[in-house]
Amino acid sequence: MTSSDDVQKTILRNKLLGRWAAEKLGITGRDADAYSDALARDTANPVRNDVFSRIRQDFDAAGVAESDERIRHVMTELMLKAGNLMPTAQGNSVDAAAVMIARNLMTR
Repeated sequence: MTSSDDVQKTILRNKLLGRWAAEKLGITGRDADAYSDALARDTANPVRNDVFSRIRQDFDAAGVAESDERIRHVMTELMLKAGNLMPTAQGNSVDAAAVMIARNLMTR
């Protein structure tokens, strides 16, 4: 990651990815929020920033049948979505609330 925008985009992707994974794991409500927030926060932690491995381990432990390829595909789709949610140079945003979540998670 080379810029603050890249970091914010990855944090947002990991937040969205955490929501997807939580659903697959049967985690709901506040627990799902906590799971996705933890994945997003771990983006900045060099020891814990491998979200693919974490999700793979969680899926394996819970018996969730998702291939590595499917997880990587979802990660790619959500990175594209996160990029689309980021504000443009004109200050427009498809989902300003999602961007604020990413910024808030960066400061925790």
